[in-house]
Amino acid sequence: MSGSSLDGLDIAYIHFEEQSGKWQFEIMEAECRTYNEDWVKKLRHATDLNARDHALLDADLGHYIGQEVVAFMKEKQLDYRVALISSHGHTSFHIPPRVTVQLGQGSAIAAETGLPVVSDLRAVDVALGGQGAPIVPMGERMLWKDVPLFLNIGGIANISANMGAHYLAYDVCPANRVLNMLAAKVGKEYDEGGRLAASGTVNDKLLNELNGLDYYSKPFPKSLANDFGTDQVFPMLEKGGSELRDLLRTYVEHIALQVARAVEHHAHDLGNAPHMMVTGGGAFNDFLIERIRQLLEPMRVQVDLPDEKIIKFKEALIMGLLGVLRWRDEPTALASVTGARRDSVGGALWGRM
Repeated sequence: MSGSSLDGLDIAYIHFEEQSGKWQFEIMEAECRTYNEDWVKKLRHATDLNARDHALLDADLGHYIGQEVVAFMKEKQLDYRVALISSHGHTSFHIPPRVTVQLGQGSAIAAETGLPVVSDLRAVDVALGGQGAPIVPMGERMLWKDVPLFLNIGGIANISANMGAHYLAYDVCPANRVLNMLAAKVGKEYDEGGRLAASGTVNDKLLNELNGLDYYSKPFPKSLANDFGTDQVFPMLEKGGSELRDLLRTYVEHIALQVARAVEHHAHDLGNAPHMMVTGGGAFNDFLIERIRQLLEPMRVQVDLPDEKIIKFKEALIMGLLGVLRWRDEPTALASVTGARRDSVGGALWGRM
């Protein structure tokens, strides 16, 4: 899969096993294959393209993904060992409940690899009136049944709450995409460990403006498109009138506060001292994790970081599981999460099974 933070293409080779409804997995090989500057530019400006060029980019990215998968399999000596490829692609337009577009044609991936491919994992849910996001909760529920709270901090931060029979999940706020755009102003890909942010001071006026954005008062189910962060939030920071370190510090505080507010909605339904698994690139932002821990401490919510492979590749892992579920004609999206009319089996199949 390709995340909104544009760091690269996550590829994972995974073994899944299901016995009597219980799933087990092992991430055998995984890596993030970094995008070159040309691909970063193309994907960053995908929504600015006309219909023709957007369609061409869709095909080009599919061929690129297929070529990268072939190279990955050769490097890891996986020839004849892969049964199925599941590709999330890269989100360009996300306008639920009307349409969602993930670039990277599944047909092109199948053509390059000669393997069956599942793609377009969100489209059916959106057609059923859902948000199409988040879709990872289906995998969370099946692979980590005993974990009550999940937080993924990628380009967008999203949260899942497992309350037994009822499961809720939604996008919390823009996260790494905005932080990385700020760090780029001083030539950094990202603020390593959040050290630059930790040296800054919160701009209270700007923080209040960010926290007052309409999205945060909307009821869930709800989801965010990438342009909320790039076109609405980032310009507010640029006009904030503070030094870069203060902008980073303010935005880290914004993320931590929005996460804490989201957790507060559900903590009382999760029993005593619930724990929350944190994954995604933001889990390596030590300062951000410290602030989240501090804000959740009064709620007695414990923040847990799993092993590094899960932190980095949890979403790729779950996209793989969703592909397997599609192959088995089993539901891939939860209506309780997305607001769709019903649970659905999502994903287009390409190539021979």
